[in-house]
Amino acid sequence: MKVLIHHIYEFRKGLRSLVMHTLPVRHMLEATAKLRRYGIDYHIHAVGKKSINIFFGAPECVAVVRSVTGEKKLRDLNPEEDFVIGAMLGYDIRMQCERYLKKQGAFPVAPAIQRCA
Repeated sequence: MKVLIHHIYEFRKGLRSLVMHTLPVRHMLEATAKLRRYGIDYHIHAVGKKSINIFFGAPECVAVVRSVTGEKKLRDLNPEEDFVIGAMLGYDIRMQCERYLKKQGAFPVAPAIQRCA
C-alpha cells in the first residue's frame, strides 16, 4: 500500500496524469477507499483471479483507459491500443515505438540513411 500512496502523491503533485497500480484483490477495497477519499477517478481492470490493476488519475485519461481496454486483457490489446495506454502511462516513447513495431511484426527497422546531395 505504500507504493499506492506514493503513486497518489505523484498524481496529486502533477507528476503523472495516469497511473497503473497492480495489487492483490484483497487490497482493492482499501485502495479504492483511498482514491475516493481524494476524489480521484479510477478504473479497475482484472489481471487474474488474485490481482487487479487500478488505473487512476485525470478523469479524461481514465475515460480513455475504460474505452480502450473494456473487458480485454491487457495482453490482448491491439498494437495501437497498447501504444496509447503505454504513452499515457508515461512509458519511454522510443521503447513504445519499438514495442508497437514488434507487435506489428515490423521490427527491427532498418535505419533510414539520407544522403546529402
